[in-house]
Amino acid sequence: MNPTRKRRLWFVIAVLAAASIAAVLVTMALQRNVAYLYTPGEVQRGEAGAQVSAGETVFRLGGMVSAGSFKRAEGSMEAHFRVTDGDAEMPVRYTGILPDLFREKQAVVATGRMQGDTFVAEQVLAKHDETYVPKEVADKMGLAHRKHGVAEPDAPDGKAADAAPAKGY
Repeated sequence: MNPTRKRRLWFVIAVLAAASIAAVLVTMALQRNVAYLYTPGEVQRGEAGAQVSAGETVFRLGGMVSAGSFKRAEGSMEAHFRVTDGDAEMPVRYTGILPDLFREKQAVVATGRMQGDTFVAEQVLAKHDETYVPKEVADKMGLAHRKHGVAEPDAPDGKAADAAPAKGY
């Protein structure tokens, strides 16, 4: 083989090897930083996976804050509340300042991990207006509403709530 062709071949092999290593590193980094969204019912039924239930994986818990479930000890930053998807409820513990729009009967998405039967949140996000529910939560809540025969409220513009475009966080 010609020495020039040999150099080109080694150069192409080196470029392919570097690209492969870079792709593997990017994939590994993305997998570590992905937090999937589950509802309380999915976690309790085991549909979220064994690692989620065991507290080994960080994930997002989405649903509505149950009415009458919010409690905070006086002089403490630790908040306790329950999140529901219409099928199941899950207790949540969060230490920190809650968003201004956080309240009962409103959509919430919390990021954290399971600790026993309680979800320990590291971050809590609340909806930002009266028509907002994250798309993933809206889809899963819509399934729960249909399953239990709950009428879905109309959006202010007169369209059905599931026809309104979802906005992201």
